[in-house]
Amino acid sequence: MSTSPRFGSAAVEHAEAVLVEQYPRLVRLAYLTLPDTRGRHARVLLAHKAVQRALPRTGTPAAPAPAEAGTADESDTHLTLVRSRVLRAALAPSGTAGGRWARIGRPPVPPFVWGLRLWPPAGGIDEAAHTLSGAPAPVRAAFVLHHLDDVTVDETVRLLGLAGATDPAGAVREALALPVAGELLRALRRPEFDASVVSARPTDLLRRRRRARACWAGLATLALTLTVLSVRGPSPDPDVRPAAGPAASGALDPARLQRVPPDAWSDTARVDFTAWPARGGRTGDRDLLARALGTWAAPGPTRVTAAPGTTAEPPPRPPQLLYAGDVDGRTVVLLRDGDRVVRYGEAGTGSGSRTLDVTRTDDAGVTTAAALTLSRAPGGASARYLLAPWIAAAATRDLTRAGDTARTLALAADGVTAPAAVPAAGAPAAGAPCASWPVIELTSSTRIVEKHSFVLTDLGGLSPVHLTYTPMPDAAAPARQPREATGPEARAAWAPQACRLGELRPGAYRAVNVWDFAAAQLPDGAGRAVWSCTRASGWAGPGDVTVRLRLEAGTPQDVTRARSTAACGRFGQHLLAGFRWRSPAGRWYLLAAGSRHVTGITATGAVRAGSSDRTLAAPWPGPDGAVSLTGTLAGGGTVTALDGAGGGRD
Repeated sequence: MSTSPRFGSAAVEHAEAVLVEQYPRLVRLAYLTLPDTRGRHARVLLAHKAVQRALPRTGTPAAPAPAEAGTADESDTHLTLVRSRVLRAALAPSGTAGGRWARIGRPPVPPFVWGLRLWPPAGGIDEAAHTLSGAPAPVRAAFVLHHLDDVTVDETVRLLGLAGATDPAGAVREALALPVAGELLRALRRPEFDASVVSARPTDLLRRRRRARACWAGLATLALTLTVLSVRGPSPDPDVRPAAGPAASGALDPARLQRVPPDAWSDTARVDFTAWPARGGRTGDRDLLARALGTWAAPGPTRVTAAPGTTAEPPPRPPQLLYAGDVDGRTVVLLRDGDRVVRYGEAGTGSGSRTLDVTRTDDAGVTTAAALTLSRAPGGASARYLLAPWIAAAATRDLTRAGDTARTLALAADGVTAPAAVPAAGAPAAGAPCASWPVIELTSSTRIVEKHSFVLTDLGGLSPVHLTYTPMPDAAAPARQPREATGPEARAAWAPQACRLGELRPGAYRAVNVWDFAAAQLPDGAGRAVWSCTRASGWAGPGDVTVRLRLEAGTPQDVTRARSTAACGRFGQHLLAGFRWRSPAGRWYLLAAGSRHVTGITATGAVRAGSSDRTLAAPWPGPDGAVSLTGTLAGGGTVTALDGAGGGRD
């Protein structure tokens, strides 16, 4: 006769550590799975209750392991156990699963809330709950597991089966067929979609006051009873233990940090942060690494800065160590967790102020994973960078001067640069002079690519931003792709608008590209002007664009802006823009221009005009008025003018 494996005390402690690390995700799973017939207050409490009661007791039978469990990480096994128990608890009240977990909906199991009503903030996770309200509980659970927690289809089926769902495969199929927009999926990953974050308001205060007066006698009796019990002493509970700290978590154990061999970058097809070795003079300082990991897990009073769209929650698995060392009087540790890089900083003694900065690094590559900011001088006039191991040389330039000569930037053996000047914080006021815009120009090693240099700029974040340039289209040649901002033409395009980069602070941007998409002679002898679209691409995918008219002399004029759009990118190549422009002679005109496939432009409204070319210049009679622009495409179809809402689609 055989018995199933059971959890010992050590395994329970590991499961507790996983539960603490994954608490927000588990609460989200429970909240969205619970019946939507319950009020928001009850669902919030029941979700927390389900997660807190998911911790197994010593001697609890272990969940069946998957076939591939021999290669699975131990933390994955415990996460599977905790998830399945949370799901069983959340599915039980809906009648989908049974057993003792059905008691989750019955008081008086903690957590308790007295005198308050709780609910998720408006626009948060409750929006997702409303979207999924018509689906059965197992389908909602499958949706969260697969789309939000990135669990595979097969593992989702298995988890639902462990939780007692009657038809796990069918629930997954229905979840995959839900008509949920990609925009909602991206939004659900934002920090505000967190059932752990709640709003609170008091219940009926007058009713509570009347009831309180009636309960004084009962409270006195209860106080006497508690006094007697305290004298006798509480009975021990073997299943009550302190909350798990970093030392109890495999993901927060310095000994389990991932370390990459020094030469891995030269023998891999994936040249990004995954190829960075652990560098710095204190990579073996276990106490320092423990402080960094512990602060990440429980920041406390530490100043935490997270780039927009980035969460600072602890890592689910041991992160990769990128750097640990002393820089300019502070100690810095750099860690990578999936698509995030974290910089931990502390005073040199280890007892002073601590900081934690988090940035996104989705799909980083040779250029966007080429540097990280290690430290900044007081006042922010200069910074030191840790460069990727594939960088052979570094230099500095002034982006506002097209003919500026590169100046060598000293580079230590561990990849740390000498202090380099950084742009002044903020953007210059309209009409204010801009003295310079320092950038760094890096050259890749010939071991991975020949004659490859590129430009990065510091916008105040942990990760410098990659600058590129797309030249004017040629009707006789295929569409041109962005190229490095190192050639004379690229520098000439960037020079007059370099200081406008300050408008992008603070943002989670990975790259900024200037695309010269059209050129034309302006009316009244104003000379030749170039139409350009500057696209700041975010790590998450969408980008912000600004269309400008660049004159032969003077400051470029803004035409229009759009946020969170595909325009001016790989998947938004058709562009049309226009605005009201005043010539040096004092006359007003409608100016418009389109990208290479635009063969004609039509204006209606306050200005009625047309052009059989990619550009249009028409007198603007009378006062301001609304104008609609439509462009005809060479392959058929039309494109409308880009607007501030991200318009301009075909």
